Amino acid sequence: MSSISRRSLIGYSGTAAAGAVIAGTASASPAQAAQAAQAESASTAVGFPEGTLFGGRSQRNISGDTPSELEIKFSIANAETPAAYAVTPQEIADAINKYLASRGWPAVTFYGTPAPAPLN
Repeated sequence: MSSISRRSLIGYSGTAAAGAVIAGTASASPAQAAQAAQAESASTAVGFPEGTLFGGRSQRNISGDTPSELEIKFSIANAETPAAYAVTPQEIADAINKYLASRGWPAVTFYGTPAPAPLN
């Protein structure tokens, strides 16, 4: 079971969609998760402190000339979590983009605030 709460996926519409993202991130073994967390936390911890709010948008034309936009925001805070179970913002961004691709949306580039800087 993943240690991500559905509330961690702020701005994500629909509990079924959030559940799909969470389920997709829970398949790695603890050893694989630890390796990924160490590699990704080294790249994201420098620029983004715990609890950073990330957001981004995806745009596309659904039918003909009708433009549609999807905005997603999330924040991660690993409170007293061992490295093997920590979830990184990059992992969440990748999982969300994988889900969006399955629904026909272009990938989202997430930016961290307060200083707008790209995560992925």
